[in-house]
Amino acid sequence: MIHVRTEIDRPSPEVVAALGRFSAATIHEAQGRKGALAHRLKPVDPAMSFCGPAFTVEAQAGDNIMVQVAISYARPGDVVIVAGSEFEQAGSFGDVLATACQSKGLSAFVTDSGVRDSADLRTLGFPVFSGSICIEGTVKETLGQVNRPISIGGRIVRPGDILRGDADGIVVVDPLEAEEVIRLCRRREDHEARIREQHRRGDRTLIEVHGLTEKLKAKGLVVEE
Repeated sequence: MIHVRTEIDRPSPEVVAALGRFSAATIHEAQGRKGALAHRLKPVDPAMSFCGPAFTVEAQAGDNIMVQVAISYARPGDVVIVAGSEFEQAGSFGDVLATACQSKGLSAFVTDSGVRDSADLRTLGFPVFSGSICIEGTVKETLGQVNRPISIGGRIVRPGDILRGDADGIVVVDPLEAEEVIRLCRRREDHEARIREQHRRGDRTLIEVHGLTEKLKAKGLVVEE
């Protein structure tokens, strides 16, 4: 069995940068409300944000040996994303490994397990997203796989998929659909800018601006004046 695939297809830096200009929520909505990872995967600091290709890891629960292997082989710009069986009672990543990731120029670290040293991680500023914060350590015993499709946050994530994360969560974009998603994000942002301007003018009700008049009528909404 091959444990580590070092070569994966990565999207162009230009596509990653273009997607990174939009929020995770905007991307999720623009691509048809798909791609969102489970809501519990959040940054240790709401200011943390990233966009980059997935460098996938399958790790045993409570074991971070493959986390360290993956960081060793990941390339600048990669997002190391670890499926650790959603085992929350483990601090599988902390400030020491975050320093290693930051020094290599990686974009972020994501795990459905736990992390620790959260105060130091916030000071360091390297984007870290996790399912929990836990002081308990891990063992280094069981081999897993790097750069195979993984199941994490209720979705399958493939090596090279584009991940966009911010304070609201993480969304996955298929690289083959990325340029179309970028176009749809721009259109959505333009549409929302027009709606905000209508709200600022204040000459129409929210119901009218959002086109809900007929829908509410059809549903039988009754308002007591």
